[in-house]
Amino acid sequence: MERSNNMSVFTLQQFSITQRHSAMKVCSDSLIFGAMTPINNHRRVLDIGAGTGLLSLMCKQLGAQHVTAVELTPQAANEAIDNVARSPWSNDIEVVAQDILHYQSNEKFDLIISNPPFFDNHLKNANPLRNTARHTDTLSYATLLQRCSDLLSQDGLIYLLLPVQVVAHIAKIACSHQLCIVKQVDIIGLTGKNAKVCCLHLVRGNHPIELIKQELTIYHSPGKYSKQSEIFLRHFLLRFAGKL
Repeated sequence: MERSNNMSVFTLQQFSITQRHSAMKVCSDSLIFGAMTPINNHRRVLDIGAGTGLLSLMCKQLGAQHVTAVELTPQAANEAIDNVARSPWSNDIEVVAQDILHYQSNEKFDLIISNPPFFDNHLKNANPLRNTARHTDTLSYATLLQRCSDLLSQDGLIYLLLPVQVVAHIAKIACSHQLCIVKQVDIIGLTGKNAKVCCLHLVRGNHPIELIKQELTIYHSPGKYSKQSEIFLRHFLLRFAGKL
């Protein structure tokens, strides 16, 4: 991970992220998840639980036409607004400070991306903002997928970062909303370790589809990015600037 001298600011090649008040900071998992976002022809993007706006900004850099970033906590939403305003794409990213449960849109989204609350029935942190960001108390997996289904275009894609141990649970919930997992990329933090999180791709449909399973290792040794991850991160991280 690389930061500016100010630990509350994370600087990338084309934009920077101020994260003084947001509970969840920029981390390797979120960076690789954002860098791997399958924008393709998905022009209209919804970022659920946008936090500082990192993923929204990465989606825009990757070619999304317009991004709507919905964030529940006012502190994080305000930082996202500031981060977007200082970026090259201030006119193409809308930050909405609202609970996704109440968010309404006249248009459907081609791509819905979310790094949702990770932990269910785990011990809480003393920081209430961090609890909101990391636990499913305020947004259960079932509710998340229901909202995704409500807001997704007919041919759209849902892209989630989740713990590997909840995949089977997510698959069951998805089926109840006429959604199915079509791709799973397990993210291994360091060579020789087990994957803790994965990127899931879901589409509409409740018929059996052969699941594509892949792995990606972020670091081949401590502090050294793998060739796999460098392919995705070279357009974002400062350490790769000038090597393209």
